[in-house]
Amino acid sequence: MDDQTRLEIEAAAFRRLRRHLIEDRPDAQNIDLMNLAGFCRNCLSRWYGEAAAERGIELSKDEAREIFYGMPMSEWKTRHQTEATPEQQAAFETSFTENVKG
Repeated sequence: MDDQTRLEIEAAAFRRLRRHLIEDRPDAQNIDLMNLAGFCRNCLSRWYGEAAAERGIELSKDEAREIFYGMPMSEWKTRHQTEATPEQQAAFETSFTENVKG
């Protein structure tokens, strides 16, 4: 497989992952994704912003999130985010430290 084809396939897989998380399964809470897999939609939006920065394109955290979510984060939260339980919050502290701050 040549590099351009690989790049196109990787981009298509990313778009499909995004569509799955944004359109097909908006009910899957970010905190549950983070606690189970060590990443969530916010991580993906951060990675998007980091990839842009590597190419000299500066995006704020909010701009990257709006691009990824297809709407402002505040709107996403209102539409889809539920209140986290104390157990979810405790597990998140561990997951965040291990996967983001670590």
